[in-house]
Formats: sequence, C-alpha cells, structure tokens
Amino acid sequence: MTTAKMASHWIEQNPDVTSVQAGSYDLNGQLRGKRMPISSLEKVLDGSLRMPLSLAVVDVWGHDVEENALVFESGDGDGLCLATERGVTLSSLGEEPTAFVQLMFANEDGTPFMADPRQALGQVVQEYADRGLTVVVATELEFYVTDPGSDFATSQMSDRISETYATVSLDELDHFEPFLNEVYRQCEEQGVPADAAISENGTGQFEINLNHVPDPLRAADDAMMFKRIVRAVARKHERSATFMAKPFGDRSGSGLHVHFSVLDAEGNNIFANGTEEGSDTLLHAVAGLLDTMPESMAIFAPHLNSYRRFAPMSHAPSAVAWGYENRTVAVRIPGGPDEARRIEHRVSGADANPYLVLATILGAALRGIDRAKMPPAPTVGDGYDPDLSQLPKVWDSAVDAFEQSTLIAEIFDPLLITSFVLAKRQEMAKFAAVVSDFEMRTYVDAV
Repeated sequence: MTTAKMASHWIEQNPDVTSVQAGSYDLNGQLRGKRMPISSLEKVLDGSLRMPLSLAVVDVWGHDVEENALVFESGDGDGLCLATERGVTLSSLGEEPTAFVQLMFANEDGTPFMADPRQALGQVVQEYADRGLTVVVATELEFYVTDPGSDFATSQMSDRISETYATVSLDELDHFEPFLNEVYRQCEEQGVPADAAISENGTGQFEINLNHVPDPLRAADDAMMFKRIVRAVARKHERSATFMAKPFGDRSGSGLHVHFSVLDAEGNNIFANGTEEGSDTLLHAVAGLLDTMPESMAIFAPHLNSYRRFAPMSHAPSAVAWGYENRTVAVRIPGGPDEARRIEHRVSGADANPYLVLATILGAALRGIDRAKMPPAPTVGDGYDPDLSQLPKVWDSAVDAFEQSTLIAEIFDPLLITSFVLAKRQEMAKFAAVVSDFEMRTYVDAV
C-alpha cells in the first residue's frame, strides 16, 4: 500500500481526528517535532517532512549547543524525518484525539543520522542481526506521582500526604486505581505492552513492567511512549508524574532496569545451558557489560540529579559487580526456568534515554561475547562492599570517561559521542552558574 493510500485509509477510519503530531526523541529523551493538520499525514509518512538535524542534539532545556558544529558552523541544516515501523497511532492523551507518528532523522542521502539515539540503537541491533541473533528485551520503569502544589509525593489521588513508605502495598495501588486504569487503557490504545504494576519503596512511587519483545527498537519506543502516557494521565488527574532519578532526597530513587536474552537463528536462548549458572555466552556478555560500565555511566546517569540515586544501601548499585539473584549488584542473573535465562542490568536511572541505554548495554554485551571474555567471580551477599571497584559518582568525571573510552567508540558513532559530551558540558556550565536557595540560606549570614 502506498503512503498516500495508508494516510487516506487512516483518516477514513478516524474521521474525528483533525491533527497529527510527529516527532523524534533527542539525546535527553525529549520529543521534538510538529503538530500539523491531519491533511499533512501523507507528508509525514512519505518522508517529505524536514526538520533541523540539530534538534536531535539540543541540551535538556531545548537550547542549541553552540559549540556543536551541527548548529552555526554547518548553517543548522535540515535532515529527513522518517516514520518508524510503528506507523500511525491514535492518541487520546490530549483534550481531543490526535494522530501520532514517531520519527527518526536521516541524512539528505537517506542514510541514518547517527547522532539520532534511535538510529544509534538500530546500528547495534543490526550487529546482532548480522550474526544471526535476535535480542529479546523487557524494561521496568519506576516513577513518582506527586502533588504539583507541594514538594511531596502523594499517597493517593487526593490531597492527603503520607509520611509512611508503601513498599509493594496493594492498598497503595487501590488508592491510585483510577490513575492506573487510565494508564493501562492508554497503553493498550498505543500498543505498549504494560504488565505488572507495584508500589515501590517510596510513597507515591510505582513500577510498571513492560513485557519482553524480540525487538530492542520496539522496546525503547514502548518505554518512551509509556513515559509520555504516564505524564499525560497524571495531568488529567491533577497530579504530576516524574521519572527523575531522585526527586526526593529522603526517598528511594527511580530506576530503569533492563532484562535481555539473546536467541540464535533457531530461536534457542544462547544464555541457557540447562544450569542455573547459564552458558559461557552469558558469562561473556556479563564480562562485556562490566568492562564497559564505568565509561557508560554518563549514559546510565546523564543528569546532575542522576547521581543522587547512587547512595549506599539504596538498592541502586554502587559497584562494578554482578551476581545471581542479587539485587545489590549492577548486573543480576535472575532465577527461573532455564529457557528464560537472562541478564538484568540495574544501573540506569528512569531519567536516562532508553535508546542510548539499550545501545550501550547490548553493544557492550556483544563485544564481550565476540571476545569470549570471562567475568570475575560473582558477588555473593552485599554488593555495597567498598572493596569492590566503584562506579563513577560525579557527573563531570562520568562524561570525561565516556568521551575518552575506546570501548564506547566501538559502540557509538563519533558524531553522537561528541554531541552528547558537548550537550552535557553545556548543561553543567548552566547548573554551575546557579546559586541554590539552600546554599544562600546556609552561607549568607554564616561566612
């Protein structure tokens, strides 16, 4: 079916829709794009839509990164905007239903624009495909529902504030039933495979698992769509939802946990070998993850606030370590049936970009597999042992390690590495120029 017929058919099937939203996710995972009349749907689907390539590499506030050659030095030129495999979806997140088309950037000759996070993940997925391998991925996203008029998380869809923790509380889920019902309805409408929901370790904190899919690009798309849905539904209920890594200093942080396994051409899980320990291939993948982890921290913790999550005894990993059924380490091998043998990567905050997170994890694992590396002995018990090799705990040090890493250079295109580093350094400079209220209250009369 031609794009003209696809657009015409979709409009006929949805006569009440009068507009289309089309956009691509930038380095910080924010959606940048346009809202147009529904008559523009064919233009969106056939690749005629153009936007500045620099939109993919703006900073977290949406400002141009002035030192990036994609802006002034190159004349801030446009690139092609190509619809992803998801095509057109119906969105009822706003006051009126709209069409939504997710885009990715391409160069003028149609080749992938490699500073686009989705294209970067696509390159890693292709590396697996070239070896006859398919990656199966699931994500777990944690978030807080908050009262926009206060500094507290809410314990229910009312104005009551609770000082108690609601760890895996069914009552907490009951309090939020209207909100959760709407989230699941929207996920079904958008084709997002939302599964189990639990209340996490902080009041008003939840985790919703997205079911595994044999397509990392789809898994990342689903995670981004899920975050958009949660925020929109919270607004409808006069609440705010945040995926900040550590929105409350005395509460648990929010993570993005990634589960993955790898299938061969016959559909066999190459991490399984009939034992609880898993195959040598699984161990090679773990070794690759550990080798690359310190240099990857800027991706897993990309913001100033991200590093507040990595406190000792907080269930956020602090060391370059792995283990079996151990939630205190960075890389966990869950138990369960042999055919479901998988790796859980527990480092990323919920504020990280899922495309870059998956590209980093899968790229590192594949390099461990290719090189047949073996990891150190698994950690048994406390993964917060200070004698273990520690993850970077400071934002600028993590960005420096990312920039200088030869391993990262094997996973990402130089354009993405440079663009990411420049954006982060511009963000650091802006934060460094701001004097906080707490800083003023502490020092104004004391020094």
